[in-house]
Amino acid sequence: MPDAPTADQPPDQEGRPDQQGQLAGLRAELVEATGRLLGDTITVTDEDWRGPSRLPGWSRGHVATHIARQADGLSRLVDWARTGRRQEMYGSPEQRESEIEAGALRSGLELQEDLDATAGRLDGGFDQLDTDGGWDAVVTLRGGLQTPARMLPLARLLEVVLHHVDLDTGFTLDDVRPATADWLLELSAFRLRERDEFPRLELVSDTTSLTVGSSGETRTVRGRSADLLGWLTGRCDDSALTGGDGLRLPAF
Repeated sequence: MPDAPTADQPPDQEGRPDQQGQLAGLRAELVEATGRLLGDTITVTDEDWRGPSRLPGWSRGHVATHIARQADGLSRLVDWARTGRRQEMYGSPEQRESEIEAGALRSGLELQEDLDATAGRLDGGFDQLDTDGGWDAVVTLRGGLQTPARMLPLARLLEVVLHHVDLDTGFTLDDVRPATADWLLELSAFRLRERDEFPRLELVSDTTSLTVGSSGETRTVRGRSADLLGWLTGRCDDSALTGGDGLRLPAF
């Protein structure tokens, strides 16, 4: 799993930033990314919220509601890590889908308030983990992936960045900082590392080299981390990469 942002943080005795510094840097990056998303969406009209997003079958209202409900789901995991009482991210897949469908019909003001409030509650939950401890507690994400709570801010950052792109309000993968793209690419590769239906790929950028998937012979694909991230998660094609050769990937 990737480390959190490391710039301008005190190193440990081996010259690496300490874990607390990494986490603080990651949280700062998440606050910035969330603020940018909220800043971009505040001027979206009700009509545009009902318009299509970059995700097939979903309006911008669907995407915004999903972002908010994911924050609620992560808040439940934060509470689990803090108290030791197990909680699931979502009550059921059906409940999750119905909440997204119902929430997508709201006004732009309601969507914006939901995005803001749920992000604030999640950040407050992270503050409580700082105070009460629990960052090393293991929780279970949707789909069964187990992870220490300290990785939840990174999981949230991936959600905020990718779905900001999906909202189609002007934010693109070119707007993602290179270091952030590296971290999110590594997290995405970690999630895909053992998926049987995913082709075995070596992803190579100027700053990182990662292996994903387990099907077939290894294919090497090269490009910027942001473009590799977009291709791996279905946000762009392989036109900016070398080695993809039109390979169709399973859904992220």
